[in-house]
Amino acid sequence: MLMFRALAAGAAFAGALGFATLSSAQAPAGKVTVVTSFAKDVTDPFKRAFEKANPGLTLDVQNRNTNSAVKFIEETRANNQIDLMWASAPDAFEVLKGKQLLMKYAPQAKGIAEKVGSYPVNDKDGFYFGFAASGYGIMWNERYARANKLPDPKEWQDLAKPVFYDHVSISAPSRSGTTHLTIEAILQGEGWDKGWRTVKEMAGNFRTVTDRSFGVPEAVNSGQVGVGVVIDFFAFSAQAAGFPVKFVYPSVTTVVPANIGIIANAPNSTGAQAFVEFILSPAGQEVLLEPGIRRLPVNTEIYAKAPTDYPNPFKDPQFQKMIMFDVDKSEARTAPVDTLFDQLITFQLEGLKGATKAIHDAEAAIAKKANAKASALVAEARDLIAAMPLNETQAASAEIRSAFTGGKEKGARQGELEQQWANFGRERYVQAKAKAEEALKIAR
Repeated sequence: MLMFRALAAGAAFAGALGFATLSSAQAPAGKVTVVTSFAKDVTDPFKRAFEKANPGLTLDVQNRNTNSAVKFIEETRANNQIDLMWASAPDAFEVLKGKQLLMKYAPQAKGIAEKVGSYPVNDKDGFYFGFAASGYGIMWNERYARANKLPDPKEWQDLAKPVFYDHVSISAPSRSGTTHLTIEAILQGEGWDKGWRTVKEMAGNFRTVTDRSFGVPEAVNSGQVGVGVVIDFFAFSAQAAGFPVKFVYPSVTTVVPANIGIIANAPNSTGAQAFVEFILSPAGQEVLLEPGIRRLPVNTEIYAKAPTDYPNPFKDPQFQKMIMFDVDKSEARTAPVDTLFDQLITFQLEGLKGATKAIHDAEAAIAKKANAKASALVAEARDLIAAMPLNETQAASAEIRSAFTGGKEKGARQGELEQQWANFGRERYVQAKAKAEEALKIAR
């Protein structure tokens, strides 16, 4: 980190030293505008603490989902009114960095870890910074689970079991950067074909696919649904609030930094720097421990003040075994992956669930009375559900990527692909259901 700070020296470094030592009359002042995907439960405590520590500054929080925030910053770059981007998804910051929409800066905060798991906390070029660590996994309501006789899940594949049918919820990755990271972690950890098989077999048990990521934990907390695919702090904050929920990190998952970055040509860049310094300071890092937030600090010393059962990604062995998330791979195929999920799962959920339920029924009958022909039909049905309209190489190809990036002609191509992928999924789910129903007749 010392080398990084030395290389990133210059005007930003001098500016950081400057505002840290200014008199109160010269201190940063005015409005600091941040666009974020985080809910008020997270942003409000930081707003209060930051404004108390910096009397001349006010934090204006504008809430947008991650994808929408990136598009908004890009579309308004000629008349930018945003000072900071604040979100969980590192690949979103890579997009902003690649489009030269972030300002280089060298934070002066001490005690920040260089890596979380095997992932660098800060951007190596100094354009964005990790302020917390985030892991992805499964959250469930214990009371709901007991009432519905659900076992405790441990792995993603557990959520594909018949017992979880219609008891699971997730947010759409096209609407949630954290869900995109979760899906990407599965695809990277298991490989494209096996990963999509796992995702679609889980999806056959989904009750809902929500528009916003915090809709999932809210439903689990209230008992509207039993199980949710979530980022870890949703579960930890719910536990701190007294909800009867549990959480597990599956073996195939990742831990990455949640980030903050200063927007290029920020209206109040000095105020933005002040917020970055605050959020990385011991006082800012301690805010992460508040019951309503419960995120994992990147200052390792803060864990001494955490509750005794608080996860520590810098000491707990399970974090060291998590996969190394490839942010470049994720960024290269974000639009195709999110669109595939929507066209094959979000918008085809009822057809997918119908085929999945038929498979469950057939397998239950075969379990009572073995039948080779019926088993072969079920295997064919599962393969039909798992089938993908393109492979991993195609998903990251220039041809596919260009279809999702601007222009009337390219927009038409995007529409063609979406229709093709939707038809692909719909046809195969119908075929899978028919095969499973035939298997059930044979097995009875």
